Amino acid sequence: MNSSAADPMDGFDATIHAPVRLRICALLDAADEAEFALVQRQFDVSASVLSKHVAVLMEAGYVEQRKAVRDTRQRVWLRLTRHGREAYQAHLAALRAIVGP
Repeated sequence: MNSSAADPMDGFDATIHAPVRLRICALLDAADEAEFALVQRQFDVSASVLSKHVAVLMEAGYVEQRKAVRDTRQRVWLRLTRHGREAYQAHLAALRAIVGP
């Protein structure tokens, strides 16, 4: 085994691994950003559940939010940060290493 090669398991991220947070990262990786309400409907979770998971991802520096008024209502859009996208990709590589080819 080549000791200079990075171990894909180094990318395993328990913060991302929780099912709802993994789904959030997957959705945001595929899109530039997504409106909070859309993510909530897509995952069929309450606003409070989604907020708690988003807060964990924000605290880790993986997700940021943008707030703006649209149609006279405050809207929140979520997006992965560059750090979040890198962490998500590393986590996927670790999962692939676990399950094998």
